[in-house]
Amino acid sequence: MGNPISAEQLDISVTPLLVDGKRSNKIVMENHSPVMSNWNYGVGVSQKMTDTVLLVITGDNDIIFTGLNPDGSTITKTLTVNIEELSFPVPAEWALLCGDGEKEWEWAATNCWGNGGYLASFEPAWWVLDQNGVEEQAAGEGPNASMVFSISGASLTKKRNDGTSVTGSFSFNMGKKKVTSGGVSWATGEFKTVGVTILCGVSPDEGKIPVNTYDILELTEERLVMAYAPAGTGEWGTAYFWVFVPKK
Repeated sequence: MGNPISAEQLDISVTPLLVDGKRSNKIVMENHSPVMSNWNYGVGVSQKMTDTVLLVITGDNDIIFTGLNPDGSTITKTLTVNIEELSFPVPAEWALLCGDGEKEWEWAATNCWGNGGYLASFEPAWWVLDQNGVEEQAAGEGPNASMVFSISGASLTKKRNDGTSVTGSFSFNMGKKKVTSGGVSWATGEFKTVGVTILCGVSPDEGKIPVNTYDILELTEERLVMAYAPAGTGEWGTAYFWVFVPKK
């Protein structure tokens, strides 16, 4: 075990790859210090000593490094990297969910929450509530409540209608798709939150425990539909559905 070091003693760097002489959105993060690595690059994290990752916006991006010393103490340092152009393709879902950098979503006007068949329904189908019904399920999260998705830090801010808010982070994995028994595409990806839930993000059939992992059923510029079912739910078992639209 070596002696612990301070943040000022860190030997770390963040360097964008150059493409045609311009700083691209693919960066190399390097840690040459005697500490374990944790890089938070806004839209993801990495524990590697050296890693190459993709950023999704131009301009200044903050990279937060947290090092773990041999004695268990942690040190943190923020590096800023400037990106000139998106030389490498960015997943379309970022723009759909966050717009040019930040986008606010609210409940659909009707049929915005409720349950239906897992791997079968594509929106609330059995027990269907409007925004006032949502308010009864989660006080402060019905009419006039909204969510702001931001590319910066992959942050999600839930804005309740009582004036309070809570901020956490989100991630998605568009590789986690699901199909029905008949081979019909059902979920196009998986969405996760940390430190916050989406509006009315609870599971009624499990004592209203917070839900942090959802199936993405639809994500376009004008509509976002998510679903959740307790572990072990079979096809046509009870799932819950959330339907949002961009706030005008």
